[in-house]
This record gives sequence, C-alpha cells and structure tokens, in this order.
Amino acid sequence: MTTIDFEPHRSHLRDVAFRMLGSLAEADDAVQEAWLRLDRADPRDVANPRGWLTTVVSRICLDMLRTRTSRREDALDRRATEHPSTADGAERELMLADSVGLALLVVLDKLEPAERIAFVLHDLFAVPFDDIAAIVSRTPDATRQLASRARRRVQGSPPPDTDLASQRHVVELFVAALRSGDLPGLIAILDPEIVLNADVAGAVTELRGRDVVARNWTEGAAAFAKFAHMFVIALIDGTAGLVMAPKGRPTRALRFTYEDGRIARAEIIGDRARLDALDIVPLATSAPAA
Repeated sequence: MTTIDFEPHRSHLRDVAFRMLGSLAEADDAVQEAWLRLDRADPRDVANPRGWLTTVVSRICLDMLRTRTSRREDALDRRATEHPSTADGAERELMLADSVGLALLVVLDKLEPAERIAFVLHDLFAVPFDDIAAIVSRTPDATRQLASRARRRVQGSPPPDTDLASQRHVVELFVAALRSGDLPGLIAILDPEIVLNADVAGAVTELRGRDVVARNWTEGAAAFAKFAHMFVIALIDGTAGLVMAPKGRPTRALRFTYEDGRIARAEIIGDRARLDALDIVPLATSAPAA
C-alpha cells in the first residue's frame, strides 16, 4: 500500500476530470478510482505523483468517454447510475462550469474521446504530447494531430445564441412539438449533435445525437402533455428554458444552450440541491399552447 499523500492533488485531478467529462458526478467517480489505484500502487513506481495521477485519471476519463459513445443508443432509464448530489457539489459544478465556459463545454461534448483528452491535457493543462500519446495509445505526431483537429473545431464553433426572443421562440416550438407528438417538428429545432443530460434524484444520465434525443422525448410526450400545464417558460441562469413548479417551488427544470437557432445542449434537472442553486426568473404564466 502506497504512502503517497493523495489530498494535495485532489483539486487538480477534479479540474482535469471535469473538463474531460463535463460532469462533476463523473469527475468525482474518476478521481475516486484514481485514489484507489494509487492506494494499490508501489511507491517506487510513482516518482512524480502529480504526473502519475494525471495520467491515471486521464485514462479513466478516456474509458468513460468511450463507454458513453458505445451506449449512445441506450434509453435514459437503462443508463441511470446512482450518484448522490449535495449542495456543495452543485455549487462546485456551477463554479467549474463558469470557469471553463459553457460554450467550451458544449463544444468539448462534440469531440471524439481521444480528441477531447488530447485537447484538454495539452491546451488546458500543458501536458507534453509524448505523455498524452501513451494515454491515447497513439504516436506523438498522431496525438498532436488529434489536438490540432480538436482545436480547429473549438475555434470554429459558433458561440451560443444569446438572443432571448429567439430562445423563447425555440422553447415555444419545443413545447408545441411535444404536446402534439410532432417528431419532425422537434427534430427541426435540435442541433444534429445535441447532448442531453439528466440529473434527477441523484441519477445522472446522458444521450447524444438529434435522432436519439428526439425519439426519447417523443416517446415521453404523453407524460409531458399530462403535466404540461405545470411548466412555465423561464430564464434559467440567463437563458430561456422550462420549469415545473406546481406549488411555487421548482421540482423540474429543463435548461438549454442554443446554437444557430437550435438546442445544442439540454439538461433535465430534478436534483433538489441543483434546483435550489439555479437562478430562475419566470417569463410566462403558463406554457404556450400547441
């Protein structure tokens, strides 16, 4: 059992994992697994604890990203994994997201796993390509190309839409499509590479791609229609979304990020601590009619 102190490196590892995964719950899982591996390691093999742990947590994150990709066709209820959230965790996630930039997180979600690892480690944490190459199982030159390709995608990505009237119109179309079960109408307002995250009662799930997300939403359209009157259009952390607050206190929130007039990222938030941390300002007294 190693005698190396893990705690001085925990914050750094969490920051690395969060930028790779975009989820504090998953980042904490990756950091915990890195701690377990360090605990089992021979101290003689860990000459540089920070570098060793960064490599280990990066490999763990790469495996997690690849698992996401291989499961992107799965239904939400089959992908849920219990992970309790706390108020401190919700605040930490908000601070991390703000420090990274929501626009960057949206773009990073669209990168292939190896591209994301190479870009995050090199461009955000200055890890040499020789070290990254061993993590992604590529040559240093190939790893350099991965990071370069990711960098071009990041730099060429359009910024999130900030026009409130446009956002509100998209939300109205979203509600109308769900109420009527209009799959083509729903697909029309979703970005082809949309990422849907759900955090409800501590269960964190993810779906990717317009067809997968639209199909999942339309399959639940009947349930949505039953409770649609409880939803209001609201500003959620400064962007238009939907909130269910039957007794004046939010129980569900749908937070969106927009690109080119479409929904590029969606979050279904039902965790109590995260809901309490949201800045919510109602924009309408009821959801729009179909």
